[in-house]
Amino acid sequence: MNDNFQVRYAVGQKATNQMGTQALRDEFLIEQVFGMGFVKWVYTHYDRYMVGGVIPTDGKKVFLDTIAPLKADFFLERREMGVINVGGKGTIIADGTHYELDYKEALYLGKGIKEVYFSSDDPKSHAKFYLNSAPAHQAYTCQKVGRDQAEIVELGLAKTSNKRTIRKLIVNSIVKSCQLQMGMTELASGSVWNTMPAHVHDRRMEVYFYFEVPEDQSVCHFMGATDETRHLWMSNEQAIISPPWSIHAGSGTSNYTFVWGMAGENLDYGDMDGCDIPNLR
Repeated sequence: MNDNFQVRYAVGQKATNQMGTQALRDEFLIEQVFGMGFVKWVYTHYDRYMVGGVIPTDGKKVFLDTIAPLKADFFLERREMGVINVGGKGTIIADGTHYELDYKEALYLGKGIKEVYFSSDDPKSHAKFYLNSAPAHQAYTCQKVGRDQAEIVELGLAKTSNKRTIRKLIVNSIVKSCQLQMGMTELASGSVWNTMPAHVHDRRMEVYFYFEVPEDQSVCHFMGATDETRHLWMSNEQAIISPPWSIHAGSGTSNYTFVWGMAGENLDYGDMDGCDIPNLR
């Protein structure tokens, strides 16, 4: 049984509006995503979504064990999981099948997989496996998705500082899943804004994981209702939980990359309610 987890309960819009900076950080920010040599989790009560990470060290394989809140014999008994490697080359073994993941490659693991192990191929360049998991009602086939296999969308303009490349990795046009979706957005040099104009999707929650943020730089993440926005400053390799009623957008002091993961009522990527920039408050 894995004891390296936190539980975050769902917080409503009215309560969030009364919070100061530290309270917002305590509720929504995940400051340390990865466990060194163990799997670390945050279990949220937004759609029972889980966010975690593992850095396999010392040449050892790390086992994906269950946690107490799941009340399951094994982690994926009633769940599906997405993995994106943001470190050195690594290997995931799922019920005996080996999947090699290089930098920015993804893997979908379906419900019912009993034994999962994580390892780094090079002890001097550890893999960093970023993990998202959601409840699953059906078992779908495990599938690796490389960067070139992603559905690629180019958005934004340099003149509005939001030129970016979206790589849809675990989405229903590529991978069959119950509700989990994951992808990656890479901002071009000189661009800093993501997900602008902002939107909410009341039928799905979301988590953003920021990485490739230079050591001396930060990202300011914006959240809250469109007429009651809040902001939190984030560092490299930190994640933030976005409730269904909240916008999720950011602006950095340099360009960066982030992984988005979401789950909820449907798999329609375009199911969102936008807000024109002049109407944000």
